[in-house]
Amino acid sequence: MWSQIKDFFRIYWRSIAIVSALAALVAVGLLLKIDAKIVALIALVVGFVTNGFVALATLISLVPLVGPLLVKVLSLPIFWLLNTTGYFASLLAIKKGFRTEVINNRLLTIMLLIGIVIGYVLGNFLPLN
Repeated sequence: MWSQIKDFFRIYWRSIAIVSALAALVAVGLLLKIDAKIVALIALVVGFVTNGFVALATLISLVPLVGPLLVKVLSLPIFWLLNTTGYFASLLAIKKGFRTEVINNRLLTIMLLIGIVIGYVLGNFLPLN
């Protein structure tokens, strides 16, 4: 049992450190009464630069049964956000008269989403070792 716990911390020490540092950054910012918008912006930038959100998703997905389902539910809105942004950009571009550019950009967006889905499926089926 102790060897499994030791192996867990040996493998995931970076993820745990990044998530802990990000949580500490937010806690210190809120304790010092810094504006919540500034704390959120700094947390977003640090999270993206250090891949903190990937580390957090990894740690959440380690919880049996509930973890992988929770990560899938949380990642689904990213697809919706990308698709919605593409539609709004298309509407604005069509009004400005950029019809061929809109078609090219929509095709690129669809190819990006299909590539993400194919990468996700292949990543789940191919073994890591």
